[in-house]
Amino acid sequence: MPAHLIISAAKPEQFPPESEPEIAFLGRSNVGKSSLLNALIDASKTGGGGDAAHVSQWPGRTQAINFYQVDGGFRFVDLPGYGFAKVPLEIRSQWQGLIESYLLDRKALKMSMLLLDSRRGWTPKDVELRDWLELHQMPYAVIVTKVDKLKSHKERHQSRSALREGYSGELLECSAVTGRGVREIWQAIKK
Repeated sequence: MPAHLIISAAKPEQFPPESEPEIAFLGRSNVGKSSLLNALIDASKTGGGGDAAHVSQWPGRTQAINFYQVDGGFRFVDLPGYGFAKVPLEIRSQWQGLIESYLLDRKALKMSMLLLDSRRGWTPKDVELRDWLELHQMPYAVIVTKVDKLKSHKERHQSRSALREGYSGELLECSAVTGRGVREIWQAIKK
């Protein structure tokens, strides 16, 4: 489904008008948020010939809240990652304030996608974010990324066991490389 960037907002006053439902993508730095966004919107149809969301191998590349208009009457919102970004503490603190402002005040936000790396399981920051979403009664889905990196049956089993620890909800597994799980994520979004 085609999409285009509306704005990269570094301050709440730069957020676009709340005219359509929004789906937020949250997760640690380098978990695959931008790659998943590109897989969902099928970057080959964006008209630009490249990725709609910039993908980088370096954590912390997304430093603003990126709003994408998606054909079909809604928006995807790519938020800065948390965790390993090699940026000054002051900037990370600004990101946190920006993200909380978006999550708490945005009426158009209908659902959050909490992304976890299949090889890492639940980090303390992931659990903290999940608990925060539940405390604020915000609907979310858990997306397990990079499942293509799990090569053996043993690795896949260990990953699933670690992801199930302390969490009984649905886990949507995906790979932005192979496209696995993209259809299921679209179904969750459309619900």
